[in-house]
Amino acid sequence: MTSALLSDFDAATAALDRVSVDATQFRALDEPSLLELNARWADANRKLGAVGALIAGEVARRSAPELGSQGLARRSGLRTPEQFIKVTTGVPAQQAGTAVKVGTMVLEAANDGLVDSWTGEISAAGQPWLAVVAKLAQSGRLSPAAAASIAHGLGTPSGAVSIDQLTFAASALCDEALGVDGRPGLDADRLFSRARQLRDELDLDGVKLREAEQREQRGMRFFDLPTGMSRLIWDLDPETAAPIKQLFDRATSPKLGGVRFVDPKQAAVSKSILDDVRTPAQLASDAFLQLLMQGADAPTNFLLGSGAPVIKIAATRSTVDTRRGLVHIEGRRDAVTIDLLERHSCNGIEESTNFDQNGIPLDMGRDQRLFTRRQKGVLALKWGGCACPDCDRPPSWTEAHHIKFYQRDEGKTDIADGILLCKYHHLLFHNFGWEIERNDAGQYWLTPPPTADPEQKPILLQPKGGVMRDLERERAAV
Repeated sequence: MTSALLSDFDAATAALDRVSVDATQFRALDEPSLLELNARWADANRKLGAVGALIAGEVARRSAPELGSQGLARRSGLRTPEQFIKVTTGVPAQQAGTAVKVGTMVLEAANDGLVDSWTGEISAAGQPWLAVVAKLAQSGRLSPAAAASIAHGLGTPSGAVSIDQLTFAASALCDEALGVDGRPGLDADRLFSRARQLRDELDLDGVKLREAEQREQRGMRFFDLPTGMSRLIWDLDPETAAPIKQLFDRATSPKLGGVRFVDPKQAAVSKSILDDVRTPAQLASDAFLQLLMQGADAPTNFLLGSGAPVIKIAATRSTVDTRRGLVHIEGRRDAVTIDLLERHSCNGIEESTNFDQNGIPLDMGRDQRLFTRRQKGVLALKWGGCACPDCDRPPSWTEAHHIKFYQRDEGKTDIADGILLCKYHHLLFHNFGWEIERNDAGQYWLTPPPTADPEQKPILLQPKGGVMRDLERERAAV
């Protein structure tokens, strides 16, 4: 069997050696061929990752702590299996750690109940709720990075979250990772965020515990460096990070390709930041110094807008009424508790929005040409950033878009007919014929132009705001 594995790997390596690396051949590819080659590269990468994870998992098994100095890694002069993989393959430490973690998961699932020939113990799947993840990773359909994201994001069972619940969540995440109807699934980064969201939905008490722990971990440290410079390190809990991130974006977003402005005054400020010779990091440093020295009313060439930042918080009406559920801060990945919402309601530095069972914000909406700041804030809470499925631009980098064009369709400026798009996708939709429709169920469907998809197959736009997922869960529970 060993010789067969080596022979198979040699054959695979020889096949890869036959693939041309002549850059002129890649430049000569037509677009369909390039896209097909990209898909095959992704498939080969996943399969090679599966083999690498199995190798790393076996190295970890033969380097088990109970083997002491006789373990493979220590006999090689290396402290851990992760270090062994890192040194012997040359991959970064994070990739080595992922390979060991996923490989161990796969081997445990495959050998569940068998006697381990190295330790003499009966093997047991340490994470049975990840069995479907292990199976897909072993087959090469799920990359090691994606498998690790699911495992890390979901966490482990607790008194509040059962193995069965995590098993169901893991299966759902695998479906999202694989994609449907020929569309790519979630990448490893977005998969981790989704896994965290599902865990929060299952473990409301865990959200409160995490919030308290993060609050305790906040802190600021100041260091003098040997170079004569100084360094400030600020660890921010989500509540502290929300206004700081808003101020940071106001100081730097035009420099980084942020939103355009119709208002002449705001457009002028945006242009002054864009034309400034300083780097985004330098701009942020100078702007925060001005804020510390003068308060929130910094000179207009430092910040877009004026006044103190406002924390935007969203929750469902059910969460507010029952005081049991998830609360979401604009621009932050992790959910928080109702306690935070109530605390900020007392000091007047937040804008809270409640959504009814149909996803419509209560007491909102005006018939006018431009979306108001308040309406944009609600759209930010609803959409959670750019509405395009594969775009990760945050709300602060987006613009409000009428799905029914204001002039062409006589569209109204209300929340139901508004979505958020980053500058790139906003221009793309207007200039190249992408259309969005909202059906009676409140779903938003994006229809590409024939130049992008000859079949013009509609694409469902899923709001990324946490409160919308809460509504879906509440509707399903009725």
